[in-house]
Formats: sequence, C-alpha cells, structure tokens
Amino acid sequence: MSTTAGFDTLDPSLQHHIVNTLRWPGLRPLQSDAVAPVLAGEDAILLAPTAGGKTEAAVFPILTAMQRERWSGTSVLYLCPLKALLNNLQPRVAEYAAWVGRDAATWHGDVTAGQRKRIKNDRPDILLTTPESLESMLVSESVDPAVVLGDLRTVVIDEVHAFAGDDRGWHLLAVLARLESLVGRRLQRIGMSATVGNPEDLLTWLQGGTSAAGRVINPPARQADPPEITVDSVGTVENAATVIAALHRGEKRLVFVDSRRLAEELGSELRERGITTFVSHSSLSADERRQSEQAFAEARDCVIVATSTLELGIDVGDLDRVIQINAPKSVSSFLQRLGRTGRRPGTVRNCLFLGTSDEEVLNTLGMLHCWSEGYVEPVVAPPEPRHIAAQQLLALALQTRRVPLEDWRGTWGSLPLFDDDGDEIFQYLLDEGFLEHDSGTAFIGAAAEKRFGRRHFMELLAVFTATPEFRVFAGRQEVGSVDVSVLTDPVDGPRVLLLGGRSWQVTHMDWKRRQVYVESSTLAGKANWGSAVDDESFALTRGARAVLLGSLPGGVTLTRRATATLSELRETSGWSVSERGLVVAREKNEWRWWTWAGAKANRTLAAWAPDLVAPRQAFNGRYLRLHADLTAGSISDQIQLLQLDDEAQQRLPLIDDRSLDGLKFSAALPDHLARRTVAVRDTDVRGAIDCAMSPVAIRIAE
Repeated sequence: MSTTAGFDTLDPSLQHHIVNTLRWPGLRPLQSDAVAPVLAGEDAILLAPTAGGKTEAAVFPILTAMQRERWSGTSVLYLCPLKALLNNLQPRVAEYAAWVGRDAATWHGDVTAGQRKRIKNDRPDILLTTPESLESMLVSESVDPAVVLGDLRTVVIDEVHAFAGDDRGWHLLAVLARLESLVGRRLQRIGMSATVGNPEDLLTWLQGGTSAAGRVINPPARQADPPEITVDSVGTVENAATVIAALHRGEKRLVFVDSRRLAEELGSELRERGITTFVSHSSLSADERRQSEQAFAEARDCVIVATSTLELGIDVGDLDRVIQINAPKSVSSFLQRLGRTGRRPGTVRNCLFLGTSDEEVLNTLGMLHCWSEGYVEPVVAPPEPRHIAAQQLLALALQTRRVPLEDWRGTWGSLPLFDDDGDEIFQYLLDEGFLEHDSGTAFIGAAAEKRFGRRHFMELLAVFTATPEFRVFAGRQEVGSVDVSVLTDPVDGPRVLLLGGRSWQVTHMDWKRRQVYVESSTLAGKANWGSAVDDESFALTRGARAVLLGSLPGGVTLTRRATATLSELRETSGWSVSERGLVVAREKNEWRWWTWAGAKANRTLAAWAPDLVAPRQAFNGRYLRLHADLTAGSISDQIQLLQLDDEAQQRLPLIDDRSLDGLKFSAALPDHLARRTVAVRDTDVRGAIDCAMSPVAIRIAE
C-alpha cells in the first residue's frame, strides 16, 4: 500500500487534523501499511524504532473503525507496562480521539476514586491501563466488568516486548483470555515494539494459541546516518561524573545506569560538580519522578540519570546526548536507549559508554560486537509458567466467586498456560485450602485469604515479588522508598539516606507502618537496594570472547583510555581464550573450563556433569571450576561424552529454598513443580550443547 492509499482510507476528520494540526505531509510507511490490516480486524505487531510513529499507526485506523462501525462504550484498551508511560501517552491519545468526537481516560493505581467513578459512569471510548490494573477491575467488588468492559473490541499493547520476555507476559495473555471469556468475543490484538530478533514468534505469542489472522508490519526503515558510538574507560563512578560534567556543556544529556544505587550515587556526584541533575528510578515516588522528568524536559543545560524507567517511550523532550554507564543487559535495550537521540533534523543518534572497570569495558565491547554483527535478542516467554497458572486460578475464583470443578480450563481458551500440570495444580490448591469446594464449584479458601488476602488481595494481583521497602517522607511530601538495610546497617553518627540524588537525614522511623521521616542534609548519604543479579547471556558473553580474540565492533570509536584498557585485557585474559576451541586451564591447583557461555549454560553443564564440575560454586558466565583431581585427558573425554549422553541432558540444576523465594506464588504449587519451574528457567540447553560440542584446548600454567 502506498502512503497515500493508507491516508485516503482514514476517517476524514483524522485526515484533516493530520494535515492541519500535526502539519504532516502524509503518513510514514509503518502508519500507512497498518491501516488496511487494522481496519480489517487483523492482529498485528507494529515494529519501528523509538519515536517511529507506532502509536499513530495503531490509533488512527482504530479510530477510523470506531467511527465506521459505530462502536459504543469502552471499545479499546490501551495497555502499557508502566504507569508513567500511560500518563505520558494519555494526552496525545485523548487529543487524537477528540478529533473524531471520542475520548480517552487512564485507570491505574494512582488514579483517584473520583476519577474512577467518572469512568464507570461515563465510559471513555479508549481506556489506558496496565494488565495489573485491568485484573484488579475484573476482581473488584466496586466494578462490574461486564458493564465497564463489555463493549471491548480491540486491545493495543504498547512496548509488547517488555511484557513478552517475562512473567508479566503470561499474566497479560491470561487476563486477556479471561476478558474475552467475559465479553463473549475474541479481541483484536495489536502489539507495538521496537526492533526484536523474532517478530513472527512475537506475533504468535501475542495471539495466545489462536489461529486468527495476523501479520507483522515492519516496513524498511529509511537509511539513517551511522550513529556516533564511543567507548571510554573511566575506572570509577567519580571519574564518570567528572567526564560527564566536563563534556557537552549546554546540552541535554540522558545518562542510563542499570541500578538504582548507581543512579543515586552518580546523581549526587554530578550535583557536587555543579551540574543541574535530575534522577529517575522505580523507588522514587511518582510525584518525584514526574517533577524530575518534567523539569528535565523543560530545561536545556542539564542531566537526568535514569534506570530503565526512561528506556521505554516516555517523552522527556529533545535530547542531545545519551550516555551509558557500563553495558546494558541486551542489544535490544541499547537500541531503545540509542533511539532517544537523533530525532531532530540535522542531529545524529549517539551514545557515549563510560566503563567504570576493565570488566565493564569488555562487557560493553562484547555487547557492541553483537550489535555491529546485526544481532538483536529474540523475545522468548519464560517456560513452564506454573506459578502464573496457580495465580490465575485464584484470581478467577475472586472474579467469578465460583470456579467449576470440571471444565474450568475453558475460561482461558487455547492459551497454553496449564499444559499437563493444570489438574495437579488445581488439586493442590484444593488440598491445601487455597481453594475450597462445594456443590461442584470451587471458591477462595482460608489459605489464600491468609497468604494473599491483605489489602484486597493486592499481593495476588502483582506478578513479581517486591522486596519490602520503607516509604520516605520529607514533611508530608513522599520522596520515594528505600531498602530496609540502609536503616539497619551500623553507622557512625546520624543516619543519612541518598534518594532523588539528594541527602536526607533520618529523624524518625515508624517500623509498624514502614515509614521514614527525613529532612534535607548536607552530609553524604547512602543508597542501597537489594536486587537480583542479571545472568550474562550466551550471545553477549561470546561477544566478549570474540573481542578478546581480536575482533572489534564496527562503527565504534575507542578513546585512548579504552584502547589501553582493551590491550591490557587481551594481555592478561588471553589465557582464557583460544582460536582452537574452548580453553580448559590448570591455574593455582584448580581446573577452569572457560566456556564463555553465560551463567545459565554453565549451570546446565554443572547439572549434566557432576563428575566433571566441582559442586558448590558461584556460577558466572565465563568459566566453570572443575574437580581438581581430574587429568587433562579425562576432562577432554568427559566433555566429549556429554554430546551423546541423552540421560545427562535431562538433568536440571538443583534448586535451593532461597531460589524458590524469587518465584511469586510458589507456595500455591506442589514443591516439586515449583522447583522444576525455577530449574527450567535456570537452564540454557542450546548454549550447553554448544560448549559440549566445541573442541577443547588444554593449557597448564608453568
């Protein structure tokens, strides 16, 4: 379809405003290509870089269909992974809807009771919400979902890749299936995403096991100028702050970090250097984040330090520079962040990497090696989501009050959520009192009330386990929340927190309410949050190995410091890589198998080969410690045998109780199913097989 054909098909009012209000010369290829399939009711995945016009590609044809087919009531759901993204999008979506005499409203945890009442009484045509808030509506005693949501036709899922790669994706699909069961019709599903490595698979996942018509819409992007990518080695956070403070004065700089603690520390360091600095991360209050993001959007010479909260499509105005501290966790994440720049005519996309250690410089170059080779991670749903199946059974019991003991699976249609273990999970919920039954139906039991019933079952409706945090107040103003460790660790003198890039002295702690009261301080504060360590992936770890072996990512400039660091890394770490195969080295009376395969593949190999791999070791992505008493010959033989040992390849890593704590709703599963769920997610069979089939180069230190 030509861009003209797509435009000509839209509602006349939209055509008028596209030309006269937006002052666009026409539609972009993605927007034009989306018109016909979306109008036809097909499912779709719309792919484009950040700021590529995906919202309009979905909303314009949906509004056209709404007018032509005279949809009434709330007919469109617009789902986002973040409340901040909803707040950012709502004015734009509402403006587009108003062009055709329609409206849009937002519903999430921060929306007041009065606003919710207005939505229930005067249903908006488009409702923007999160999957968690949607499920809360389904189970709420104050909302009749059949009335409020009974006219739904279409669901738009923004940043769909952010859902699909973790358990929020399974939760999203399960809630949509229950919603379809409620309204009695299948809903059109439109997902929007930046570049992913497997868009057709993403579409199949989004369709939830159905065979409805659907397509990936991904027109060729215009040839953009190559981005300016620079890697520097700065050694410390303090040095990173010095570099940021010295460079690009007078410009707006967005600095990405991958932990809340680092965001706070860097923000504080920059402020000490006289830089106008804002901070954004998930443990800041919504009001604090909103103020920071708005001030940054309106300022000129400033820096905002952010975690992934600003990676998605939240608008913070035109940016001049993106700076990344250390390596992001994926190529996909890097592309999202890079896409924040180069939007204005005459500017180019850019990213400056600042490595705070030699190790991080290598990680950065490994990621950029994958990027320069055209690699983007496939989005893969976590396997065997039994805990989400248990959660959904309990949530359905809350929603309908009664779940039939027979044929209960029908609520979720063809969604492959329960598989072969569904009946065992259901029976376990009955046996343990999470569900009770009478007259052929099941209902919420005392065990579920005790475990998940606090605050109207809010614990049941959140898919991830959140570490309890204390809310921090400066007077009546909530600043954010902190980990309990910063309130209990021994300190000399006053206890001072670092939050929002500012220091706060603790004046009172209310342990019962988990609230902390503070006042501004000039003393140095401390920030800390407990967080899970992300496993290094097979692809990015192998990228680092390729760099040690001599490869350099194309289109990347290394500063003199980064060049010197890389030379030193190749000299000191060359022992661990070989062109002839994977190195098995004898060092300091122990064997190390340098797999460069990622932590999951190494855990898998350890489960497969207990006679080869030493027990009780902290797994990393680069090597495995082997039994010290093995010989070089026996090591080579055992690795070779792994290729053929089908029985060994069925073994899963052992899971301890602490690992189970990170699996939400594990208490609602039989122990063996909970452990298997965690174990399967801790494996990388393909990566492990790659290691087992690779030649071995034996090296013994003199």
